[in-house]
Amino acid sequence: MKDLSVKVLDDDDEEFVDILIKQGLKRNTAKVLAYLKGVDTATSKDLEVGSDLRQPEVSIAMRELRAHGWVAETDEKKPGKGRPYKVYSLKVPISEIIVKLEEKKKLEVEEAMKNIERLKALSA
Repeated sequence: MKDLSVKVLDDDDEEFVDILIKQGLKRNTAKVLAYLKGVDTATSKDLEVGSDLRQPEVSIAMRELRAHGWVAETDEKKPGKGRPYKVYSLKVPISEIIVKLEEKKKLEVEEAMKNIERLKALSA
């Protein structure tokens, strides 16, 4: 048997995940982002175990994070034979990601306020 030592999300991380979800991220993407925030690098297996997700869920979350340009992905060769495995890390600091989420929410609020002002004008 192998002895795995992998970090797992704690209560603060779960709160972080909940807030990310409220800001519009999908649950699995938020969990992976919260996990990556706490480590320098992580393999797919680390992400599965540490964030309590299945492999397909991690893959979908990583696809979304790559689309935002928030994660870096490298291939690392296993000792011996076999396929290389992917190692992930945050490409941008978590503070920059939070700023991007903040900007997105500000735009949404501005748009909503414009719509409300237009409704007021149309109802007068």
